[in-house]
Amino acid sequence: ILDAAVELLTELGYDRLSMDALAERAKAGKATIYRHWSGKAQVVVEAIRRMKCDRTGAFADSGTLRGDLVGAVHQTCTSFTDDDAAMVAGVMSAMRTDPELAELVRTQVLDNTGDFNGIIERAVRRGELPEGSTADLVHEVMPALLINRLIIHGQPVDDEFATHVVD
Repeated sequence: ILDAAVELLTELGYDRLSMDALAERAKAGKATIYRHWSGKAQVVVEAIRRMKCDRTGAFADSGTLRGDLVGAVHQTCTSFTDDDAAMVAGVMSAMRTDPELAELVRTQVLDNTGDFNGIIERAVRRGELPEGSTADLVHEVMPALLINRLIIHGQPVDDEFATHVVD
């Protein structure tokens, strides 16, 4: 069901995705879908969250803040495919008019970025950053940079971009 949701999001966008189409694509009954999720927003967010977690995994510890950040940004960037740009644009647009979707994306996808917290905590322990440093700015800036690069400018998010962002 979640794979079918990602496929339909990519093909149709959030607004045109229907529970009927999802049931048909997943070869599942609508009752089965509604037993697990109360509506389209919940299915879509779970599908995106799972896809994101499956693709990124944990960030490696390189031994330096710069190395950790370059690795993490590279890993984050390479987890995005060309199809993701259209899907992200569609979901972002729908978030403006669907408060439930917006809240779910914010709390279950965007706030679920603990690995950057680990990078900053390691850097504080190594003395590379002052006590009390947090990953708040990274969490705010990274999605904005990716969206700007992918959707607004249609540019690749490659190794060169990852290194440029960190430096």
